[in-house]
Amino acid sequence: MEPARKLDERYTYADYSSWPEDERWELIDGVAYALATPTAAHQSLSMSLSNQLYNFLRGKPCKVFAAPFSVRLNADEGDDTVVEPDILVVCDEKKLADGKGVVGAPDLIIEILSPSTAKHDRLTKFALYQRSGVREYWIVDPDISTVTVNVLLDGIGYISRAYGEQDTAVPVEVLEGCTINLAEVFEDL
Repeated sequence: MEPARKLDERYTYADYSSWPEDERWELIDGVAYALATPTAAHQSLSMSLSNQLYNFLRGKPCKVFAAPFSVRLNADEGDDTVVEPDILVVCDEKKLADGKGVVGAPDLIIEILSPSTAKHDRLTKFALYQRSGVREYWIVDPDISTVTVNVLLDGIGYISRAYGEQDTAVPVEVLEGCTINLAEVFEDL
């Protein structure tokens, strides 16, 4: 199932910025996609992952953010791509300079699948994040308690590894020394 689209027009960040704040949308190559309301399981996973990343990053230059938080992936070009990943990490403070979100590719993006976005996250966003230079992209599947970790190799393409709920030290490649305990992440599902 694909997320709902907003008409068949092309939009830019300027359009996106003018939409009501109580509506959540993403733009990918000018096409607007509605964001689903997260479930309790989705929020539990998001909080657990965010908490582990926050605790590791405390006092370090990289920062973790949770949705809603806008990421403008091609602000220097057509400025027609704005995503709101579930969780993201930014290590270059210049990418946060406008105070409204991230301008450029975050170092890490984590998307938690829902029935309405699974295909979109696995295909459309996978290709988008890869070509935009997101160094690491995690896809969390709450239905089968797995995480697929995609690491960008030489700026060319992602190398993927799968982990399950029994894994207690999944490395975050872009954050030296950081590991995530998936047993804790999935324990409340």
